[in-house]
Amino acid sequence: MSRTEQLHSLITERILVLDGAMGTMIQRHKLEEEDYRGDRFKDWHCDLKGNNDLLVITRPDIIKGIHREYLDAGSDIIETDTFNAQAVSLADYDMQELAYEMNVAAAKVARQAVEEYMADNPGTVKFVAGAIGPLNKTLSLSPDVNDPGFRNITFDETVEAYTEQIKGLVDGGVDLLLMETITDTLNVKAAIYAMNTFFQEAGIEKLPLMISGTIVDASGRTLSGQTLEAFYVSVEHANPLSIGLNCSLGGKEMRPYVEELSELANCYISCYPNAGLPNAMGEYDESADMTAAIIKDFAEQGWVNFVGGCCGTTPDHINAIANAVKGMMPRKIQTAEQAIA
Repeated sequence: MSRTEQLHSLITERILVLDGAMGTMIQRHKLEEEDYRGDRFKDWHCDLKGNNDLLVITRPDIIKGIHREYLDAGSDIIETDTFNAQAVSLADYDMQELAYEMNVAAAKVARQAVEEYMADNPGTVKFVAGAIGPLNKTLSLSPDVNDPGFRNITFDETVEAYTEQIKGLVDGGVDLLLMETITDTLNVKAAIYAMNTFFQEAGIEKLPLMISGTIVDASGRTLSGQTLEAFYVSVEHANPLSIGLNCSLGGKEMRPYVEELSELANCYISCYPNAGLPNAMGEYDESADMTAAIIKDFAEQGWVNFVGGCCGTTPDHINAIANAVKGMMPRKIQTAEQAIA
C-alpha cells in the first residue's frame, strides 16, 4: 500500500492529528545569531537571526528534535520547517538562491524524524506534510495605501517561487502538501497552478493537497476580504484532500467558522487554531487542556477530520488534543448535493 493509500485509509478510521507551532518551539531554544549562521554562513552580509527555515541547514538537530517531540506527543502528520522557504520571502535575507536546497533539506529532516519514530514504534504510520506559507507579498492587495492599483509582485513571479518550493519538497520526500495560513486567495491560486503544472510536467503522481485559510477577525473574512464561503468556492476546483482554518484566532473564536465550513465543504476539514488570542506581550496563555477541550467539542459536533495547533501551541497541547479526540469518529464527507441542500 502506498503512502497516499495509507493516508486515505486512516482518514476514514479516525481523526488525524497534526503538529503544533514550529516557531514557538524554536523560541524555547533561545538561539543566537551564531546558531542561524553556522559555519557555512558565518560571514553572511546581513543578520540571519529569525530566519527559522534556515535552521534545517545550520541546526538540523534542533528541527529534527522538535519534529520528534511532536511525534512523541501524538502527531500523525508533521510539517516541514518551510513556512517562508521560497525565493520571495527569502529575499529579506538575500537568500533567494537557497530556496530549493532549503526545501529539500527540510523534507529530509522531517522524513528522517518520521522514519526513526516508526522504527522505534513498529506498526505506526506517520506522515510528512510539506508546509507552504502565504508569501510576504500579496497579489490582491497594494502595499501602498496611496496607490491601490500597485502590486509589488506578479502572478508569474508567484508561480515561479511556489514551483521551486514544491519541487524541493517533493524531491526531499514529503507525503503531502499543505498550503496554509492563506490570507490572499489569489496567492494560493498561484500555488495550486504551480503544483498542478509541476506534477504534470514531471510526469509523477500528484500528492494529496491540504489547504488552510485564515480568518483575520470577527468579520469572518480573509485579509483580502473574502467571506469563508467565497474562499471555499475559490479553491475547491483544486480537489484538495482537505480545506480548513488555522492561525489568527483561537479555537473559541474559530468555532462558528469551522461549523460553517463543515456545512459547505465536500472534502475533509482541518482545524488547527492558535493557543487562544495573544496577550499584551504577544504571548499565548491558553493551556493545553483548554485548547483540547475546544477541539474536542468540534470533534463531538462531527465537524473535523484533521486537528492540531498553530501559534503558541506545544507538544503538550498536541498531546492533550490527541487524547481528547482519540476514538472519536471523523467527519463524513458530504456529497455536492448534500452541501447545496
